[in-house]
Amino acid sequence: MLVLEFKAYGSSKQFSAIGEALRTVQFIRNKALRFWIDGLGKTQYDLNKYCAVLAKEFPFCNELNSMARQASAERAWSAIAHFYDNCKKQIPGKKGFPQFQKNNRSVEYKSSGWKLAPNRNKITFTDKKGIGTLKLKGTRDLHFYQPDQIKRVRLVKRADGYYVQFCVSVDRSSSVEPSGTVIGLDVGLKDFYTDSNNQTIENPRFLRNSERRLKMAQKRVSKRIKGSNNRRKARQILGLRHLKISRQRKDFALKLARCVITSNDVVAYEDLRIKNMVHNHCLAKSINDASWYQFRVWLEYFGKVFGKITIAVTAAGTSQECSECGTVVKKTLSTRTHACQCGCVLDRDHNAARIILSRGLSTVGHTGTFALDASNASGESTSTLVGEILPQQVGS
Repeated sequence: MLVLEFKAYGSSKQFSAIGEALRTVQFIRNKALRFWIDGLGKTQYDLNKYCAVLAKEFPFCNELNSMARQASAERAWSAIAHFYDNCKKQIPGKKGFPQFQKNNRSVEYKSSGWKLAPNRNKITFTDKKGIGTLKLKGTRDLHFYQPDQIKRVRLVKRADGYYVQFCVSVDRSSSVEPSGTVIGLDVGLKDFYTDSNNQTIENPRFLRNSERRLKMAQKRVSKRIKGSNNRRKARQILGLRHLKISRQRKDFALKLARCVITSNDVVAYEDLRIKNMVHNHCLAKSINDASWYQFRVWLEYFGKVFGKITIAVTAAGTSQECSECGTVVKKTLSTRTHACQCGCVLDRDHNAARIILSRGLSTVGHTGTFALDASNASGESTSTLVGEILPQQVGS
């Protein structure tokens, strides 16, 4: 499934109509969640049927497309199902009980409620909200895909305007020449990652570098009177600052992950639990700023696209174990050099990257080759999922 995004252009009246649609989606989602909390809705089908009741009871809900109403109820059920899964898995701590939404930023249409122009540069929303026809501007070409391949259309609100997203059903695959190399990655805060060849990538620290401007923008918001136009403008500037940082992180992680995957045939990395790591309040901001999980998601995605093997290994002990003899050498976070009795002296992160590569290869090494031929490699079957057991997922 590909998501193609385009900037939407229209009048202020049309954008007001989009805002009304966003508030309607939030209302339906929250009502569906309350319906479940009261014990009246026990399945997703019950919440979908409840959308028809809301449409009869509230005229503004009836103005929204019927499938968009069902998509709103599906959002509520997605949060409920996530809560149920956490309870079944007996995850320690909070289980993620569904919360009422306060600031919805997207509305999703399925196969109806919208119509794409023949030249594919305009889209018309046909429900009763009055959104009308919006102009589209982007770098992707929709002419490559048939209209029946577009399964869903989203209207998304961001700090710099409104966007239209097209969810296209297509299997993306590509092939590159095999490089014959394998690599292990150890992510960190000093350097973004250190590989098993002792090559490092500098940590960009987008949030840290923009922190001064963020604080100034936040001060302007706090000094403005609530409800005034000046406060609204200050909030918009603050939102633009955060949006820029978010886009910088995504661009960095995407390009770096693609480069790593196309340059290697087997990539091993740590199976980190970021949610647990940010409990350390001294390092939480730096960990979130590094955006390791986003980098991992793109690694696995491009592994599937290019048919490369991606392996997530257990992170426990990778910084303590010696890559030469396997002896455990206890080190604190401030100790940056690994020195073992066997004579192995390496940088701490370099040693950990070698351990990660060794553990990753041990999961597939007994099968002989690593499927270096891109036409025979199965990135989808060997890529691991977050939180799952390696032997059950890594195929030969």
